[in-house]
Amino acid sequence: GMPIRVDNPPEVGADRLVNAVAAHELLGAPVISIDFGTAITFDCVSARGEFVGGAIVPGLMVSLGALVDRASRLLSVELHQPPQVVGRNTVHMIQSGMIFGYAGLIDSLVERIRGEIGPEAPVVATGGMAGLIAGESRTIQKVEPHLTLEGLRLIYERNRKEERT
Repeated sequence: GMPIRVDNPPEVGADRLVNAVAAHELLGAPVISIDFGTAITFDCVSARGEFVGGAIVPGLMVSLGALVDRASRLLSVELHQPPQVVGRNTVHMIQSGMIFGYAGLIDSLVERIRGEIGPEAPVVATGGMAGLIAGESRTIQKVEPHLTLEGLRLIYERNRKEERT
């Protein structure tokens, strides 16, 4: 039920299309859905209701893992809100960089995407770290923990209707 307007449609992960369908149903078009998983994926639906692509960046845990694996003196930390941006110890410094740095990354990419698909495009986030980053983001309007499941339900219902007709 959603046209796919990318160079090679088979390359697009099913989870990304499912999230785009759910975001479109939830917030209309244009819309941006962001899934915070192993990778953070930005899925974009045009004003015409078409999946037009997006962006992919390493997820928070992937980046944190790479940081502690490659920096011999840094240890892994739990990711949660530090008391302030300017950390006073290594744990808070890492938390600050990860939380506030990723919030800035999200906001910057969303602003650039809006420049291409429409300045009014709302943003919905899902995935394990969505709530943590959404609290610091200027551009994420809604967190939907079950966005992917909702998209699967919508697609199932649409296909069932088509089979009956």
